[in-house]
Amino acid sequence: MYSKEQSSQIKQTFWTTFGQYIAPQPSAEGLRINWINYKTCIKYVNFRMQVENRSASIGIEISHPDTGIQELFFEQFQELKLVLHDALQEEWTWNLHSTGEYGKTISRIYKELSGVSIFNRDDWPKLISFFKPRIVALDEFWSDAKYSFDALK
Repeated sequence: MYSKEQSSQIKQTFWTTFGQYIAPQPSAEGLRINWINYKTCIKYVNFRMQVENRSASIGIEISHPDTGIQELFFEQFQELKLVLHDALQEEWTWNLHSTGEYGKTISRIYKELSGVSIFNRDDWPKLISFFKPRIVALDEFWSDAKYSFDALK
């Protein structure tokens, strides 16, 4: 087992490594981008990459405190499902109103990879190979789709 400090250090090292690996990748619009802290520029809509003890996930998280508005965002993504699927080239899980990390109600559209651990450096190539093409595909999708959310800002 790792101490809290060791665990935090390992996670920080992984995300730094991933950030350095993906940094040369330009955005869909040809710009430099902070892939780890991707900015959608829409409050309460985030692209999240997470690694737990035995799994990893990447997804779109909608965290608006008003569940009715959260549902409107989710429905807007559903309207764009074919465009999203075309960019991702795979099906993702769609989950309206679940409980998030801090007990808040969130909605997620995500893909999960199980059987990997951030604490096993041998899994890091699998994690990087899982995250990179999907965050790049999300960026490609978002470069066109973000305008569909202007009315919900």
